[in-house]
Amino acid sequence: MSKMSDMAMTIEELRNPAATINEETNWLAEQFSNTADEAPAKKPATKKEVKTELKLEDVRAVLAEKSRAGHTVAIRTLLQKYGASKLSGVDPKNYEALLKYAEVLDNAT
Repeated sequence: MSKMSDMAMTIEELRNPAATINEETNWLAEQFSNTADEAPAKKPATKKEVKTELKLEDVRAVLAEKSRAGHTVAIRTLLQKYGASKLSGVDPKNYEALLKYAEVLDNAT
């Protein structure tokens, strides 16, 4: 993997926690900006689930298993759908969608 793709993955991994921190900071600022007479607004009961970022190795393991199960051609087609000839060429933000397509390969045969 090239240094640029490593850097791109690292940047993406840092953006997700930064966005969560930003949302929480905005919520706190909202709470303390209320006047003393007003009751503070309740934080929404449903909090976003923080998803763990899929890594290249995770996706590679799943696709390798599918390939061994006889779905090599379908996997190549999936990679091409995401503009790549090999997994390292797929944008990490597409890993989740790629895995969803790969999951149904066993059901398609």
